[in-house]
Amino acid sequence: MAMKRILPVVLALFASCLSASAQDWAKATLEKSPRHQEWVDIKHDNRVVHAFIVYPESKKKAPAVLVIHEIFGLTDWVRSVADKLAAQGYIAIAPDLLSGFGPEGKGSEGFASTQDAMKAISGLDADILTADLNAVADYVKKLPSANGKLAVAGFCWGGGQSFRFATNRPDLNAAFVFYGPPPKEFASIKAPVYGFYAGDDARIGATLPDTQAAMKKAGKKYDPVTYEGAKHGFMRAGEDPSNTVEANKKAHDEGWQRWLLLLKKL
Repeated sequence: MAMKRILPVVLALFASCLSASAQDWAKATLEKSPRHQEWVDIKHDNRVVHAFIVYPESKKKAPAVLVIHEIFGLTDWVRSVADKLAAQGYIAIAPDLLSGFGPEGKGSEGFASTQDAMKAISGLDADILTADLNAVADYVKKLPSANGKLAVAGFCWGGGQSFRFATNRPDLNAAFVFYGPPPKEFASIKAPVYGFYAGDDARIGATLPDTQAAMKKAGKKYDPVTYEGAKHGFMRAGEDPSNTVEANKKAHDEGWQRWLLLLKKL
């Protein structure tokens, strides 16, 4: 396996992500949920990926959504996103991509601070990430309750990983990129890619013109929407009780509405 390192500048790229350390509000949402939530260990090669999965309350087989966490690791908020997707009829699985890389072989929960988790994520090997995501995708698609359709979605760092995963996973039905950077190449993308971007996010916003041009040249479907006035990380910040930016709340609500409408088209 060729070893590739994600550029160290990832830390600077996502430095403006809001602190994810205090998420009691998200934890409370999870605890009140009536849906079946569980942890699973997904094994591949010499790896074990710890993943959180939530099932919808439905008689029908359901599409699956693979949710990729922010640069802070797998947090209560990311798990709450999975629960909200399940509430809408989707099997949602959120892997901890720091599984085994934390202190004493732990995952995201093993890091003393979000800064430590960010540093660890910035050093993850791209090929291992792809293998982890493929293993999780294979697992969820084969569940008896799954209907075979699969989408990927990610936030912040995970937004970039969702875009990159679309270059490596030809059977994806859709990729949802929430304020993440584009991959280096686009030719292998099969799925439509939908972007959700913040108006007040110069670093990521600056990548959009070239990304649009490259996707168009490659003949790929790319539909980006920018929410004016919103800040990077608005999907989390928009539901955080401490948020003081009204545009974050508006972008969060509109982003969810758009996302659910697109998911219905899978």
